[in-house]
Amino acid sequence: MSPLLANIALHGMEKRIKESFPRRDTTKNGERVFYNAAHLIRYADDFVILHEDITVVQKCKEIIFEWLKDMGLELKPSKTKLVHTLNCHDGELPGFNFLGFNIRQYKCGKYTTGKNTHGVELGFSTIITPSKEKVKIHLEDIAQVIDKHKAFSQAELIQKLNPIIIGWCNYYRAVSSSKVLYKLDFLVYQKLRRWANRRHHNKNRHWVSNKYWQTIGDDNWVFATRLEGTNPLVLRKHGQTKKVDHTKVKGESSPYDGNLVYWSTRMGQHPEMPKRMATLLKKQKGKCAHCGLHFKEEDVMEVDHKIPKSRGGKDNYDNWQLLHRHCHDTKTATDSSYGKKSGCNSAKPKPSSELTWFWEEDMLVMRYV
Repeated sequence: MSPLLANIALHGMEKRIKESFPRRDTTKNGERVFYNAAHLIRYADDFVILHEDITVVQKCKEIIFEWLKDMGLELKPSKTKLVHTLNCHDGELPGFNFLGFNIRQYKCGKYTTGKNTHGVELGFSTIITPSKEKVKIHLEDIAQVIDKHKAFSQAELIQKLNPIIIGWCNYYRAVSSSKVLYKLDFLVYQKLRRWANRRHHNKNRHWVSNKYWQTIGDDNWVFATRLEGTNPLVLRKHGQTKKVDHTKVKGESSPYDGNLVYWSTRMGQHPEMPKRMATLLKKQKGKCAHCGLHFKEEDVMEVDHKIPKSRGGKDNYDNWQLLHRHCHDTKTATDSSYGKKSGCNSAKPKPSSELTWFWEEDMLVMRYV
């Protein structure tokens, strides 16, 4: 309940900052000058205020202090500080940590520099990585599990570690974390090596390696069980995680606003949307596989078999696609699946035939010619 209560109590903080320091543009010495708005990013009771002018940030702090005072709240001094994202400020290193992420900017050349909304080169790029504190805590959690399972089998150890690794990697997959992930894989290997050597202190290291590390497909040196006739249990590597760019939620959108298409496309699931359709919406990024247009809330959608079942198509996600109803009708007519199902061979077009629309007696009909 704590995050919910914090959201209710602090609702309106962003609006208060925007009203005090909005985005504006003026003319100075005959040139148009843009002044960026102050940005407040909040999650429950944790928030940061961003602006390029230090005086604006200081004034925002005073505004927040007065705004909280009316509710009997105040800023926590130990967690409130003023930092610069590019240069050192008051002895503080550049950058700051927020929700387990480290946000920092680095000077760079013209080929890697970031640009503002007007296309002007900034001379630096913004890099977001997992914070060192969270990396340390994650590694300690893994070490604790390994130490507690000294006498357990390799399969049981893998089953305990995989959920921890997968959950942590999924949280940080939207930022630049590849270097951190590969480093974690090396450190975890060291701990697993110690765990394996301790179990077989009378065996040489080559024997231990062959027992606990396998080659599976193209992946070498995998910590996995050696099970004959069944799929081996494989430890998930941090480095297997692929970067997925985060897509910001549109405006005032909410999972409870009834927009099933938008939220199914974004999350791949929705309580009011069938699981298969929601999964296909996310897989197809909200677009019809036939016409390539985005689905709208009022559109009628139907699941289609890429290869018709009459031609041996399977009932699985690899052979399913989501189409508009009219696109589905057109596709079904061209792949002749309807004729096969009904037993009518005349519906199957000849190899040289082409689907064409005709006007006949004020009616639009479709015919193969």
